[in-house]
This record gives sequence, C-alpha cells and structure tokens, in this order.
Amino acid sequence: MADHLLDHVRPWLDRSPEDRIAYIRAPRWIGHHGAGRALERLNELLLRPPALRTRGLMLVGPYANGKTMIAERFAVAHLRSAEAQRVWVVQTREGAGLAHFYAGILGALHAPTGSGRDVGRKAEQVDRLLDGLKPRVLIFDEFHNALRGRSRDVEAVLGFLRRIGREFDISPVLIGEVAVYDFINATDEMASRFELIAVPRWRYDEEYLTLLDSLEGALPLARRSDLAEEGTAREIFRLSEGLIGEIVTIVTAAAVAAVRSGAERITRTSIDALDYVPVSRRRTAPQRDGLL
Repeated sequence: MADHLLDHVRPWLDRSPEDRIAYIRAPRWIGHHGAGRALERLNELLLRPPALRTRGLMLVGPYANGKTMIAERFAVAHLRSAEAQRVWVVQTREGAGLAHFYAGILGALHAPTGSGRDVGRKAEQVDRLLDGLKPRVLIFDEFHNALRGRSRDVEAVLGFLRRIGREFDISPVLIGEVAVYDFINATDEMASRFELIAVPRWRYDEEYLTLLDSLEGALPLARRSDLAEEGTAREIFRLSEGLIGEIVTIVTAAAVAAVRSGAERITRTSIDALDYVPVSRRRTAPQRDGLL
C-alpha cells in the first residue's frame, strides 16, 4: 500500500524508473520550523507600513543550509500573488568593488549593465530604477561577496543599504555566511537596522528525525526505509555534518540507487555504498590524490 509515502507521491510508483529518478532529483521545498519562521519575517517586511528608517533582516548560516531556497520561496510566492513585483533577489557578484555590486543589482532588475566600470553612472542608473520600480524588499544573496573589497568600498555598500531605506522605503535582506553578521554588528548604527534570523547547522534531535521522515515520505520508493532509525539517521547526520543541503543530497543519491538496483528502499548499507565524503574532508579525501 506504500502508506509511508505522502498521498501525492504514491502515484509515482506506477511510473517508469526514469520518471521516478527525475522526480527524486527535482528540487523540493522542505518546510521545517526554521524556514517557516524566516518566511513569516520576510512577509512582515513586505507588509509593513511606510517608514523613513526601514529595518532589514540577515539570514546567516553556513553554506548548503537552505538560505537561498528560503529567499527564492518567498520571492516566487510573492510573484504569484502580487499585482506588481515588489520583491527582487540580487545575486551579489564575486569580485571586489562597487562596480561589481551595482552590476549585480542592475542584473537583478533586468537592466543593461554595459562593460564600463563608471561607478557613478551605475549608481545613478540603480537609483532611477529603484525610483521607478519601487521595490519593498531587496534580497542580496551571497552578500559576503560584497565585503571582500577595500574598506572604503565596503563602507559605501553599507551606506547604500542605509540610503535605500531613507530614500526609497526599501527593506534590505542580507543572505550569507557569518562575515555578514560580523560586518553589520561592527557598529551600533548598522546593528540597529538589521534583525538576525540564524540558519545554523542542524542538531541531532527530534526535529532532524522529523526531517528524515518528511524526506522519506516525499521519495517514491515502494518499501519503507526507516530513515529515522538510529543507525541510518546517525550515518546520514555524520556524512552531512548537519547541513540540510548535504542531507538532501545524500538521501537523494541513495534513493536513486535504490530505484536503479530494484531494492526500493534506503538502508545503512546502501548509504555506505555511496562512498560519500563529507564537505570538511574533501580537500584531503583519497579521491583528490587520484587527481594528481
């Protein structure tokens, strides 16, 4: 009966192995408690009354831990329900300097960026676009990229964040690693403008086991895997190092292998057979030595 699967997943058992593998590999939203709380706070920013001194949010945590997915979920939900777009996601570009920073904003707003490095011209173009489009929330993904330049450029970026609230009534959302938290809290003036939403590594606790149960229900395997069973859960946690992106990658790879082999379930043995190397050990993994 496959009662371990969610209702909308069971019909996939009748599809071909290729179709099931494609479904297993497709990106999926994982609505855990922390993600839900972050979405609530983002939505509150969107619905807030006008202000001369807007507040923003920081989504801070390690890589591969779901921060970008939260932002994209929020932005897509807004686009589906809003009459006019008021949320924009900026991919903060690699490379130091204001030219890269403004180019990232122009790219997100679908404006031509040109090949020049005239920072003043780019800044004027950004201001005109913000005045015309009237965003309420600007989300800067990988914001730590903007903090790697000269100190005067970094200060100019922080000044830009202060100014867009005063001049355009925009709430900035900064997504990135712990460096974002450190820079924002380096001064009381900036710290007072941003609320922290932490996206830490997962702990081995009941919420983590519930996450594994949710993943199992979402993957069309004919047999129950009992991912939350102690031995299997501990191994997934060890290999993932508490990063939700790694947890999903491991379980997905094991599920694909289960379809291909006909086993139709994930076991501790099948996870071991993946030879999965945790992120922290990849630099010194035996696989690297084979590349020399």
